[in-house]
Amino acid sequence: MPTVHDWINNPLAVVDGLFAQSNSSPDWEKKVVEYFKEKLKLNDAHTWVPSLNDVPLYYLKPNSLVKFRCMVQDMFDPEFFMGVYETNDLTSNSKQVKCGKYKDITVGGQVDFNSRNTVTSERQTFYCVPIPGESQWAKESYAGTSQARVVPSTSYVPNRHKRSYEEDYEMDTQPQEMKYVSQGTQSSAESHGNTEPKRQETEAPSHDSSSVHCTSSLDLNFPLPGEKGPACLVKVYEDWDSFKLNDMLEVFGILSVDPALSVIADEREASSLLDHTEVTETVEEQRVHSPPASLVPRLHMLYAQPLVHNNPLLPSSAPESNGDHLCSVLGELASVRAELHTYLTHVLMGDSLAAEYLILHLISNVYSRRDVLPLGKFTLNLSGCPHSSPYTEHLYKVIQQLVPSSYWLCMCLHNMNNQRMVPWKDYTANRLVSGTLQLANNTSLFLDETQLEQGQLDATGVRNITALGNLISWQKVDYDFNYHQMEFPCNINVLIASEGRSLLPSDSQVHLRPTLNPPNLEEYLSAVQVAQVPSQFNKYRIYLSVARALNYTISDEITTAVEDDFVEMRKDDPQSMSAEDLHRLLVVARLLSLSHGQNTLSRDGWMKAKQLEALRISRTQQQKSVSGNEP
Repeated sequence: MPTVHDWINNPLAVVDGLFAQSNSSPDWEKKVVEYFKEKLKLNDAHTWVPSLNDVPLYYLKPNSLVKFRCMVQDMFDPEFFMGVYETNDLTSNSKQVKCGKYKDITVGGQVDFNSRNTVTSERQTFYCVPIPGESQWAKESYAGTSQARVVPSTSYVPNRHKRSYEEDYEMDTQPQEMKYVSQGTQSSAESHGNTEPKRQETEAPSHDSSSVHCTSSLDLNFPLPGEKGPACLVKVYEDWDSFKLNDMLEVFGILSVDPALSVIADEREASSLLDHTEVTETVEEQRVHSPPASLVPRLHMLYAQPLVHNNPLLPSSAPESNGDHLCSVLGELASVRAELHTYLTHVLMGDSLAAEYLILHLISNVYSRRDVLPLGKFTLNLSGCPHSSPYTEHLYKVIQQLVPSSYWLCMCLHNMNNQRMVPWKDYTANRLVSGTLQLANNTSLFLDETQLEQGQLDATGVRNITALGNLISWQKVDYDFNYHQMEFPCNINVLIASEGRSLLPSDSQVHLRPTLNPPNLEEYLSAVQVAQVPSQFNKYRIYLSVARALNYTISDEITTAVEDDFVEMRKDDPQSMSAEDLHRLLVVARLLSLSHGQNTLSRDGWMKAKQLEALRISRTQQQKSVSGNEP
């Protein structure tokens, strides 16, 4: 059996060894998975495994064990492959039965397709992309924990050392003379994906080989524009029904980048591919489902860790399952909250109330659903933001420094009328074309409404506004499958920055009331950020992730007290407190308790929530009387 790091450098030797020992027993497949799971648990061994997120592809050894932190962007149809096959060695005139699992290419002589030992198996293919909008600090922190040792692969000829992954990626994705993969049996059923209109594959394929590499063919179908990093075709061999579209995963698997995968269907050496079936895909499907392995490598999944969050400063499992770590964090929660509140008060130019509500927003989380109602969401509309200055951009940069994933969406008329926000099914290429709203759970979406000028929304603009409204109200996005819409639930924190009250719905509106008026706003905000040392930012990041993951309960005693309080508040004026107002108050009370590290509501917490809401409502009413024209 391979020793030390051999299981990373040559995992197929482990697979083939267990297969050889199996004597046709089906248990060998479970033994393979268990072997790698156990190896990855020992002494932080997962940090020894190179990551596709951090290391350029040409540095990685083909058929080695790698990991990939990603989101499931699309799911293709299941495909068939030769799980077991027999080869003929013409030199020695001998036959040998080989394992085809975790591989794309056959090895060891000519395949006997008529052999009675051939076993046809099934696997699923996921199209996975890096987690959309992942913050730079999160990427750097993940990369900083890696202990993987990589050297340039001999399969590549890199004359470009000392260059960042992003630079290398930009070079690799430039149009080049390349042929396209067409691996026969892959076809996506109900595939899910998204892309901006300018990136859609709408042009008919040319028969001229020099034009096959047009830019649209290199579309990696990232949900957000400007994203960098690899996309992967992840081959899943078991329990694929346990995964869902938009799931965040850390996949450990065997890297496959064989050049034979990049040969177009009618030119490939069919005898060397494990999915030896008749090619029935269209050219468009082949381009999407079998892209060049040098651009979209294959990853044969051995094990996948579902990610509850993508904060590298915390264990990847749920915080409550790490008791010792959680206790140490909870002990500092109150002091870190006070420091974060002070920091956000400075960012919000002295507005302490707005800072309170911003903290509540940042730790909000859909913890359950009652029928169609998502419980726990807290969309915040921060009104009173200046239109003439770049304040909202600076505010977004502050949030970007605090959360693992985020996206700033400028709601100017051009974006509303031209940006594709809702994913849609392209039946010609048999894939889901991605959209801006195909995001992983816990992503912070910053909507900048200060840039929305007067003008006419066209049909696309109306659809986008409707989609944003549904996302805010119901935490769902209706993907467009042409003949019908398919509802996908989500858990996305939405913050709306606007001058007046937002045209979009929100759970709470706080009008910004600055007490500071710095002569140079940009210099002031930069100075506020510079004053925070990196270790302080890390405290804030841990605090926000832990607070939003805490469990929360309300005792029967407090429930009765809240009900009595509700009746009392309605006694004099029934219109002063509606059921909706009570629901909002309960959400604020929950978040306020969690923000202080308390996982149950106390009488004191309930009173503080009432006081906070009274201040917010009073300010909102004062602003209405001043402006006179707000709804």
